[in-house]
Amino acid sequence: QVQLVESGGGLVQAGGSLRLSCVVSGRIFSNSAMGWFRQAPGKERDFVATINWSGAVTYYADSVKGRFTISRDNAKNTVHLQMNSLKPEDTAVYYCAVRNTAVTATSPRAYDSWGQGTQVTVSS
Repeated sequence: QVQLVESGGGLVQAGGSLRLSCVVSGRIFSNSAMGWFRQAPGKERDFVATINWSGAVTYYADSVKGRFTISRDNAKNTVHLQMNSLKPEDTAVYYCAVRNTAVTATSPRAYDSWGQGTQVTVSS
């Protein structure tokens, strides 16, 4: 059974930084593309960032490009999301997700397993 556990969320002032982590167990992590998504109250789950199996290919939503960085450590089965210059509109529950393939994707429907989410709140 695949399990994803996120950590690192919290409350931060606008302009601050947070680093989210997601540890994956139950599958061969190094063969899997990973993604981060977020969902604000009353809104759909939106794509944030994705990374391929090796870490060589990444894509970002336009709203976070230049501020967020996705990375992975295959030796530790972990994917990170470094979030800098945070804005109040970044407030949401952040989810990591894993694909049963090595190739990146931006649609939530392309992902096979999800974590429970971690709350990020940015105050103005």
